[in-house]
Amino acid sequence: MPGPKKKGMQTVVFDNPPILASWASMVGPKEGEGPWGNDFDLIMPDYLLGEETWEKAENQMLKQTVELALNKAGLQTYEAELLLAGDLLNQLVTSNFAAAKLSIPFLGLYGACSTMVQALLTGSMLIDGGFFERVLAAACSHHYSAERQFRFPTEQGVQKPLTSQWTATAAGAVVLESSGSGPRITSATIGRVIDMGQSDVNDMGSAMAPAAADTIKMHLQDLNLLPDYYDLVVTGDLGKVGLAILGQLFGKEGVVPPPNHSDCGVLLFDEKQEIGAGASGCGCCASMLCGPLLKKMIKAEIKKLLLVGTGALMSPTTSFQGSTIPAIAHAVAIEY
Repeated sequence: MPGPKKKGMQTVVFDNPPILASWASMVGPKEGEGPWGNDFDLIMPDYLLGEETWEKAENQMLKQTVELALNKAGLQTYEAELLLAGDLLNQLVTSNFAAAKLSIPFLGLYGACSTMVQALLTGSMLIDGGFFERVLAAACSHHYSAERQFRFPTEQGVQKPLTSQWTATAAGAVVLESSGSGPRITSATIGRVIDMGQSDVNDMGSAMAPAAADTIKMHLQDLNLLPDYYDLVVTGDLGKVGLAILGQLFGKEGVVPPPNHSDCGVLLFDEKQEIGAGASGCGCCASMLCGPLLKKMIKAEIKKLLLVGTGALMSPTTSFQGSTIPAIAHAVAIEY
């Protein structure tokens, strides 16, 4: 039998909704030049942060963002009971190496670009279940380390189609606590892996849109909510192509779409920056949440937010072998 916290097929409602006690964001130079530059805590002066490689710089990004989130809450690293974090690199090397320096009990998570939401919902369950009182949720990505692993080295100068997205150099971290004041995570919907047969790594929005549509539909259905319940429904990184397909899927299935819905991948950059179909990466929705979106909540411009993290679950090996791209989307409801 389903547990008392579970509602419907895929959603859980928290009896003791975890508090977002503090949060921090860091973005790269290009992201800092976008429309939300003033809303991020830290903007990198360059892509190396004094390190020798992009991968080492990414380690520093995550470490510094976690430390800043703790500092903003007046906490030391030893006061964090658990770190839930993930990234895009093989074996989660960014998160593993950062966790080694932070010396916080650590669980590594991989959900591709949905990782931040996966961390938030997992942390919320652990707190609501009484296992922990303070959990860190974090995610990070770096444009150049991701390009090296998933596509082509930047130096090769490969031209990209308009459907491609720019992996964001960005990180976000949230301190979740069992009590206090602040925005609360009231419910979460765990997504299903959906594969619609799309295999183009330069068009991840098309692969992820069906997963996003399914999770949003299930969240509203499980909780018996009207589409306009949330002030904003924002997906992680569908980009322009995926966001357009999301609207088409709602229409095809006869689902009334949320009246106010957008996408972090569309929002992060502006048109003049010419980055293709939008942003992507673990840090995309992580930085947008921990920067502009939570600032809007504190200002009461948003009171009810549904954040839907989207992830394309391919690897370089499966892509080179011509496999299709399975995708997933998780959702957390944040209310203040």
